[in-house]
Amino acid sequence: MKTLHKITAISLAVFVLAATSGCSNMSRRDKNTAVGATIGAVGGAILTGGSGIGTAGGAAVGGVIGHQIGH
Repeated sequence: MKTLHKITAISLAVFVLAATSGCSNMSRRDKNTAVGATIGAVGGAILTGGSGIGTAGGAAVGGVIGHQIGH
């Protein structure tokens, strides 16, 4: 079951990164926020064993970090 969670998380990350790379009208900060949220969601899902709260928390923290880094 853990393998299924990892495959799902990685597939979701690849999909979101591919989708955001095509958004040419997004600012650099917006792209960094989206990438940070994606990486945070995947990290949160992996660290908490696929917990929804862990995934959402990871996405929130990653989005904030990505936003702050994207000057």
